[in-house]
Amino acid sequence: MEAEARALGFCAFGVASALPDEARTARLESWLAEGMHGTMGWMEERAHHRRSPQGLWSEARSVIALGMSYAPAADPLRLADEGQVGRISTYAQGADYHDTVKKALKNLARWMVSEGAKQGLGEVGVKVFTDTAPVMEKPLAAAAGLGWQGKHTNVVSREHGSWLFLGEIYTTLDLPLSTPARDRCGSCRACQDACPTDAFPAPYRLDARRCISYLTIEHKGPVPEDMRAGLGNRIYGCDDCLAVCPWNKFAATAHTMKAFLPRAELTAPDLADLLTLDDAGFRKLFSGSPIKRIGRDRFVRNCLYAAGNSGRTALLEQVKPLLADPDEGVADAARWAMARLQIPSSQT
Repeated sequence: MEAEARALGFCAFGVASALPDEARTARLESWLAEGMHGTMGWMEERAHHRRSPQGLWSEARSVIALGMSYAPAADPLRLADEGQVGRISTYAQGADYHDTVKKALKNLARWMVSEGAKQGLGEVGVKVFTDTAPVMEKPLAAAAGLGWQGKHTNVVSREHGSWLFLGEIYTTLDLPLSTPARDRCGSCRACQDACPTDAFPAPYRLDARRCISYLTIEHKGPVPEDMRAGLGNRIYGCDDCLAVCPWNKFAATAHTMKAFLPRAELTAPDLADLLTLDDAGFRKLFSGSPIKRIGRDRFVRNCLYAAGNSGRTALLEQVKPLLADPDEGVADAARWAMARLQIPSSQT
């Protein structure tokens, strides 16, 4: 099965139990109780499904955890001081990973059903998931030996660093379990120190309400003013805590799927151009991209915060028309950007 998975593009493979795990459930419930999921209400609403694989599908016996690498060839932090451009998270610069990973998962699931029939195992039940379902992907990946959850709460692999897209196949088969991954973060706190908005109240604990990925993607309406400067020129997601992980030195770009390679127009997009996007232009630019799901208004809002942080007064020409934008989140961001750009840089 692992050979078939690798032939389909997965570079990481392991098996975990579908049984409930009390420690995993307790961590989830504590996190939700403290409100660290912010406005992502679906996490609380479907917590009963998320607690364990069998909570979502009672017939599941094993979880096949899989990973695809999207290790970047270029340093994701290289544009941090380039105020005229927007920074898009590495994972979103190529094709939508949901489509690529889900297609491979379905192909592997079909192969499993076919092989089960050939071997006389009867009907093999399978369900595939990647990101959009109430599945605790990262803890399951760690239990299956793909890596461990680092202090930034994402999966870290000895072979692939912090750059893995995850997918799961729940199955009715009782499969041999993999050895869980051992935490190898040690005393390192590079990811904690790299976060510009202090989203980690403690190692291994993320407060989504302060996370730039959450603020630029999930958060609707105006971003709290005390967070805006910390966004810098990040207009969709954030790679900082991932990019500084020392284990990335082992991540080979040779494993990266072609679909995940960056589109030239998304590697260092000019803010002046992005600020002029209307809905049609936004949809055209981000066709086939995960960015498309947040919509034009939220994206332009993010670009306005980046403009306000840029110190480039030349961007006032693109910012000013957005003061009258029908979306209040955009108009509010435009007012903030105007105020920032009209103050002498020595006072910002």
